[in-house]
Amino acid sequence: MTYQERQALIAKALLRYPGLENLSDAKLLAALGEFVAAEYEGSSLRLEEKRLLSRDLFHTMRGLDILEELLADPTISEIMVNGPKQVFIEKEGRVEKSDLQFDDSDHLMRMINRCFGRANRNISEQKPLGTLRFPDGSRLQAVLPPASPDGPALSLRRFKNFKPSLSELIRRDSLTPQAAAFLQNAVIRKENIFISGGTGSGKTSFLNALSAEIPRQSRVITIEDTAELDLQNVDNLLRLEAREAGPDGKGELSLEALIRTALRLRPDRIIVGEVRGEEAYAMIEAMRSGHPGSMSSGHANNPEDMLDRLALLLLLRLDLPWEAVLRMLYSSLDLIVHLERLSSGLRRVHSIVRPQLDPQGQGYLETVFQRSPDGQLIYAAKGKNFERSLYHV
Repeated sequence: MTYQERQALIAKALLRYPGLENLSDAKLLAALGEFVAAEYEGSSLRLEEKRLLSRDLFHTMRGLDILEELLADPTISEIMVNGPKQVFIEKEGRVEKSDLQFDDSDHLMRMINRCFGRANRNISEQKPLGTLRFPDGSRLQAVLPPASPDGPALSLRRFKNFKPSLSELIRRDSLTPQAAAFLQNAVIRKENIFISGGTGSGKTSFLNALSAEIPRQSRVITIEDTAELDLQNVDNLLRLEAREAGPDGKGELSLEALIRTALRLRPDRIIVGEVRGEEAYAMIEAMRSGHPGSMSSGHANNPEDMLDRLALLLLLRLDLPWEAVLRMLYSSLDLIVHLERLSSGLRRVHSIVRPQLDPQGQGYLETVFQRSPDGQLIYAAKGKNFERSLYHV
């Protein structure tokens, strides 16, 4: 049944059952079941076909329409729609094309508008970029024309199927027990840790895994553009989420403003999900002003590029020489963990480095762990040792 045919049935159902749109999900599904049974009474449709039709009508009204079929597969971690006729999925680390297609751009546009409308988020031709989070933690990023000239596009990233931990990262070959012990000790010692990596390298999952090692009695404040962090082991947790300005240009809550607010909320640790703008200055200031144990992440190809990118972001707020800004970063960050994603889909730690300042004030990176040519994550800090007794596999 096409989208237009489903819409016609929904219109008929709305006429027959006033207030249908205001029902809860469970009551709506039951009402649609009754409607379909009455509408097709005496037809050749079997009971199972009627049940599937009422489910499709429900997904058209409330869910993600044809994409709901993909959401039923727990092995799918991301859904990518490049216009109405191109739907791709990431399944167990590999990207492949799906056979599903939307009827046309209007079909896809209506689904996107419905999702954002239910979340009270604005997306339109005048504001063609939008992000929202579903109750299960999944994140939807949508792009409308004119920003996407080939039609509406979206990416839906799911997080609910993986509760990250250091032991799980070891099981997935992302980390070694030795490196896990090192990082666990670093978290307990309240070192400032920054996670770098490319898109889809697993930065959020890794940040979640490290956060699970924070002592339970700590007061932790998380700050994100779209709330994705899911801390499992913290009782005193406050989550803050940024907000874009409304259609009238008012109501914006920036990451920088939230970080400054967090400093007045008596945090033991501050975790900023991702840094990519002027909030970098507020984050570094928090690390330098009595809030050790902070964590954050950012996009970069390697730790050196990450430091350069952070320095550029700091220069948006600081009128200082480049060398002075770099020294600020080298003295603020204790560790940088760089992640990589292989062509096989495996996400793993590529290196762990420690920013250091020499006696002349010049910054350099001490390599603690590094992938060898054969892919092994080896301990590379010669002549040094660390506590290994805390982590047990």
